[in-house]
Formats: sequence, structure tokens, C-alpha cells
Amino acid sequence: MIAELVAEIGPLWHERHQAVLTSRRRRRAVGAGATYKLVFVDRLLATLVPLRHATTHDVLACWFGVDRSTITRAIGDVRPLLAERGCTVAPDIRLRTLAEVIDHLGASGQTGIIDGTEVRVRRPAVGRQGREKFISGKNKQNAVKSMVVTDAEGRLLFRSPAEPASCADITHARKLGLVKLLADGPAVEILADAGYQGLGAQTGGRVVTPPHRKFKKNPPEWYEEMHERQRKAHSSRRIRVEHGIGHPKNWRSLARHHGRREHMSDIIQSVAGLLPHQQAATASGTRT
Repeated sequence: MIAELVAEIGPLWHERHQAVLTSRRRRRAVGAGATYKLVFVDRLLATLVPLRHATTHDVLACWFGVDRSTITRAIGDVRPLLAERGCTVAPDIRLRTLAEVIDHLGASGQTGIIDGTEVRVRRPAVGRQGREKFISGKNKQNAVKSMVVTDAEGRLLFRSPAEPASCADITHARKLGLVKLLADGPAVEILADAGYQGLGAQTGGRVVTPPHRKFKKNPPEWYEEMHERQRKAHSSRRIRVEHGIGHPKNWRSLARHHGRREHMSDIIQSVAGLLPHQQAATASGTRT
């Protein structure tokens, strides 16, 4: 896995780094001065370890024998490259955007499943604007929200950038352009929970949510049995999305995040891109 990432991301990092150097006004040639204490492989490892184990930058600085600021800059350079990789679903298929996911599901004739998931974060300091927008209406905790898309087998296809947890699931889906993509794109069936009720009417029935209750008070016994049967049938079809939610949370950085909230989008999408490598390694009997 490490060798593959070095071969893939190394050239991109060097290209961007050289572009930054040549764009500056300089008094000496590019490459002059002190050499780097961290080669690219070390920079990549310094980025992967916090994602997997939530190791602090101070500890990493001790391991690599450099200043903490060096680790922070290295992670800030490499992590966005990991976030841009997308989810690998086959050796020749990588999905980076929600539009690519919808096209892939349509071309392969598969059913997609969507759901929202939250990661706890630190509460903004007193006096900061928008301090309340990170409070989750569901868990009453400070968190950010991400939309997960999997196939019918629970294989992760996409994780969206982070939104404050106060954003409703259906609102988040609309912000991501899901309604337009389904209305204008291929005929794809998307399974969702009750948090997305209303998208079915906007997408011509392509988003399938649990059945509505027609009787709010004193429902007939036959209706209650039918409704429960339909609800369970729908839940059994979409339950595999929990694999796409649960596996990334084995990475400590997504169990609970103690760092800066503005980095959460890159962290979420980096782990989503790395997860297929971990699952492939686990299946072949190796460890990551």
C-alpha cells in the first residue's frame, strides 16, 4: 500500500512543490539552501499515522526528529492530495465526485444507498460566530456531518465534504446536487432513510424512503402490520450502508476529532480513499 501511494502521490507532491517554489520572487536558484529533513516517504507516513491512530504532531515530531511545525506543514501538504484521490471500486475505476458515482451506478445497474453520519468535534470558543451550528439535533453534541454513498453490498463509493451537524440530511443532499444529478442523469435507484423523505417526489421516485404513515392515531391492526412489514423490508435492503459508515470510524481520526474543524473535509475524504486499500490488504491476510 505504501509503495502504491508513494508512486501515485509522490509526483503530484513534487510537481506542486516545484510550482510553489518557481512562483515566488527569489534571490537564489530553486534547490539552493538547506536540504529537507523529511523525504516524501516520511511525509506520507507522518500523514497516514494521525489518520489511523490520531497521533499528535508533537509525538510525530519526536519520532522523526524534527520540529512540530515541520510535521504540521508536511501533513498540510500531503493530506489534500490524499483527499483528492477518491474511492477505488476497481483497479481501473476511481470515483471522486457524486456525479461520477451516479454515472457508475447507472452504468453498472446497481442500487445505491445513502445516509448521513457525524463525527464529534471541538465546540467553537465562546464569542465565535456560528457557535451553535455544530450542535447535532440528533445527538445534542458538537459534530460535523458527512453523506455516505455505498452500493448494495455496503462498499463505500463516496463521502461528501463536512457540513456542520445542524444541517439536516435532506438539506445536505440538496446542497451536494443529488436532486439534479438524479433528475438529469441515468435511472438509478437510491435507498435512503426517513431523513431524506421528500427527495422521492423531487427525483421521480429514484430516491426510495420508508413508507409514510397514513394513520397517525388509532391505526387499524391490518394497517399497522402492513406498515411494519414494509418498513422492515426497506430497512433490510439499506442496512448495508452501515458498513460504509462503520469501517471508516475504525480510523481514530473519525471516531472523534480533537483538531481543527476546517480540516475535517480533507480527513473524511482521505480516509474514504484509503479504506479500499485497507480492506484489500485485510482480505489478503496482511495488515495495514
